[in-house]
Order: sequence, then structure tokens, then C-alpha cells
Amino acid sequence: MSVFYADSSVLVKRHVWEVGSEWVTLLCDPALGHEITTSQLSVIEVISALNRRRREGSIAETDYALLRDDFLSLCHSAYRLVSVTEPVLLHARLLLERYPLRAYDALHLASALEVHMSLISAGLPPLTFLAADDRLLDAATVEGLPVDNPNRYP
Repeated sequence: MSVFYADSSVLVKRHVWEVGSEWVTLLCDPALGHEITTSQLSVIEVISALNRRRREGSIAETDYALLRDDFLSLCHSAYRLVSVTEPVLLHARLLLERYPLRAYDALHLASALEVHMSLISAGLPPLTFLAADDRLLDAATVEGLPVDNPNRYP
């Protein structure tokens, strides 16, 4: 079993077909036994992304409801959600001072680093940080995380 931290750009690919969607779908196959971890913030970000696509007309109203419900179901059954705690917020602020990140990206990276440290402390292999944003992946790499980008798998 491997542990992956997926930011919202990765999770959206499981519900809306785009570059990297097939790779994300395969990675999230329950038969593989991977743990998919993400921040509680992803719930808001993914719902926002799905709504934007609905407003722009790239997904139908009825499809939106199905995609939303499927995503929320996975949040309760398949994903491990990391709470936004004071230590995560503090770490995110420090990351913003070190790297040219957006606020939510810093929170994702801080959340992933918290999970990563708990895995290492328990003598387990490190998590792999997944995002479709090279700037965020660069910061994660400097912070010592193995990374991957679903956009590299068309």
C-alpha cells in the first residue's frame, strides 16, 4: 500500500475527464489498496471547480449533481481528510514566506507535510504528493516530498 496526498486539481480529474484523468482513476482503484489523503479544503475546492464547469456549460446540471454526490461520497468512504489545524495554518504561513504559492496551495503542502512526518515517525514509507501545478510540486520537492503530476500521463 502506498499513501498519496492529492490536492484538489488531482481529485477533480477523477470526476471530470481531462488530461491525467485515466491515470488518477487507475491510481484510485480500490483494488490497489492505496490511501488517498487530502485536506478538508479539497471539499470546497472540488465543489467550486465542478460548479465553475456547470456555469460555463462544460457539464450539465444533472451531471453536476451526480458528480458532486459521487465526490462527497468518496470523501466519506475513500479519502482520508486532513483537518486544518493551528499547526497546519502556521506551517502554511511559513511556506508562503519561502515559496511563491497561493494560499490554498500552501495549506495543501502543509497538510501533506504533516501526514508525511507522521508516516516517517511511524517507520512507514513517505507519501507521494500529487498536484497538477508545477510551482506547487517544485516547493514540495524542495520540502523533501516525492511528487508526481497527473498531467504527465495523457
